[in-house]
Amino acid sequence: MVDVTKWPVFSLMGNQELATIRKASVFGMSANEAIYVTKDDEVYVFGLNCSNCLGTGDSQSSIVPKKLDFLSGRKVVRLSYGSGPHVLLATEDGELFAWGHNGYSQLGNGTTNQGVAPVLVSANLLNKKVTDVACGSHHSMALTDSGEVYAWGYNNCGQVGSGSTANQPTPRRVSSSLQSKVAVSIVCGQNSSLAVVENGEIVSGYAHSLALTDEGLLYTWGANTYGQLGTGNKSNQLSPVHIMTEKERIVEVAACHSTHTSAAKTQSGQVYMWGQCRGQSIVLPHLTHFACTDDVFACFAAPSVMWRLLSTEPDDFLTVAQSLKREFDNPDTADLKFCIDGKYIHVHKALLKIRCEHFRSMFQSHWNEDMKEVIQIDQFSYPVYRSFLEFLYTDHVELPPEDAIGLLDLATSYCENRLKRLCQHIIKRGITAENAFSLLSAAVRYDAKVSPYGRFHFSQRCKNLFRATHAGHKTKHPVKEHPFDPQDLEEFCFKFCVNHLTEVTQTDAFWQIDGNLLKDFICRASRCGAFKN
Repeated sequence: MVDVTKWPVFSLMGNQELATIRKASVFGMSANEAIYVTKDDEVYVFGLNCSNCLGTGDSQSSIVPKKLDFLSGRKVVRLSYGSGPHVLLATEDGELFAWGHNGYSQLGNGTTNQGVAPVLVSANLLNKKVTDVACGSHHSMALTDSGEVYAWGYNNCGQVGSGSTANQPTPRRVSSSLQSKVAVSIVCGQNSSLAVVENGEIVSGYAHSLALTDEGLLYTWGANTYGQLGTGNKSNQLSPVHIMTEKERIVEVAACHSTHTSAAKTQSGQVYMWGQCRGQSIVLPHLTHFACTDDVFACFAAPSVMWRLLSTEPDDFLTVAQSLKREFDNPDTADLKFCIDGKYIHVHKALLKIRCEHFRSMFQSHWNEDMKEVIQIDQFSYPVYRSFLEFLYTDHVELPPEDAIGLLDLATSYCENRLKRLCQHIIKRGITAENAFSLLSAAVRYDAKVSPYGRFHFSQRCKNLFRATHAGHKTKHPVKEHPFDPQDLEEFCFKFCVNHLTEVTQTDAFWQIDGNLLKDFICRASRCGAFKN
C-alpha cells in the first residue's frame, strides 16, 4: 500500500478522507490536479482545473475535493492523462469516458471543443469492451478485451498509426501492423505509441521507452538527454539496449510521458531509479531505499505525477508495527488484564516488559504482580491508563488535553520521558480559552506533586524501585532523569490565560475553580500588568 500524502496535492486532506481512498492519480504539467476513487466507487477531483481537466462542468479550480456525480457507482479500472491535460477513464463494464483538453480531438468525440465534464466515448467503440487506456501528450489509445487497439487525436508524428500524419477525430482501429495480432498491453510516449502482443511489459517516458521481457530482462531506447535510458551516458539510442545486465531479475518497470525519469523493481524488492531526478541527471540505475516504484515519482520526478492509477488498498501483509497495533486490547491473544474503574484492558506481558522499565521491574519472580492474571489499578483513571498502554503498542497518544495532565502524572511516576514530552505537546496544542483555566489548575496540582521535594520523591522512587528489584545484581543501566520542568507547563498555561484574559474569565471553569488558586492567579496576573488600562 502506498501513502498518497507523499504527493503534496494530497497533504491537505484529513485522515478520515484519506481512509476512504481506493485508487488515486496525480496529473497535470505541474502535478497540480488529482482524481481519486473511494471504496464506495465515488469519483472525486480537485486541483487547478487546467483545460477543464477536472471534469466538474465548469472552469473553477478547487482545493476541496468535488464529486463527479456522473461517474458515481461506476467501478474504475483504468485511467490515463495527457499533457493538456485530457483524461481517459475505463470502467469495469468496459465503458470509456473522456474529458479535458480537446484541441486535437484527443477526446474522440469528433470535435475540438473542450470537454468540461465526462462524456462516453462511443464512436467506433459500440459493443466493444475497453480494458485499458493510454494517453500521450495530445493523443489517446484504447485496448479492448478482444485485443484490438484503437487510437485517435494528435498525429503529427504518426502516433495514431493510421498511415498518415493527419489528426484523427474519433477512435480508429490500428490495423496495418497489428492485423490478426492480439495486443495485451498499450502505452504512449509524448508523441509515440506502443503495443505489446506477447507476454512482457512496456512503459514509455517523455521521449524514451522501456521494455521488460518475460525473462525479466530490461531494454531501453529513445531520447537520453537526462540519462533516462540508464546506459551510463547521454547518447540517444535508435534501437533497444539491454541494461542492468548484472542485476537480478526485473519484475516491474516505470516511466511516464510527463517526465524523463525511469524506475525498476527487482525480484527481491530493490527499487532503482535513473534519468532526471530532482534536477540531476542520473545516467546509471541508482539503488534507492524505496519499497515501490511509485515512491520514485512522488519524491524525485518533475513534475511529481503518478505514473499509473495507484491502488491504495492494503494487501494482506502487516508490518511489525501494524501487527502490534492490531493486537492491543485483544482478549484472544493477551495473557494479562488490567482492571481500572471496573473495566478491563487486555495486554501482552512480554511486550510490556520490552517497552517499559516499570513493567520489567514489576514482572520479576518476587513481585506479586508477576503471578497475577488481573492487575488492579487505582491510582489512575481508565482513559489515562488505556492511553498509556496503547502508547506502548503504537508510539502514539490520542487523548484530549484535559486528560493529558493525568497521563503526564503517570509518565512521571513510571519514568517515561518520551511520553512526558508527548503529553506536553498535546496540552500546548489543545489549549483553548474554554479549557485554559482547567489546564492551569491541573498543571498547578501536578507541579505541587513534583515540587523540588516532590520531584526528588518521584525520581528517588523510580531509582529505589529499580534497585529493589535488582537487589544483589549489578547493573549498568540506572534509571535516567529527564530535565523536564513541570513549571514550564504551568507557566505556559498561565501566560495563555493572561493573554486571553477576557475570554478565559467568561468561562465556567474560571468561576468554578478553587478559591485559593483563583486568588493566586489574580495576584500573579496583576503583577504582570494584566489589569492595567
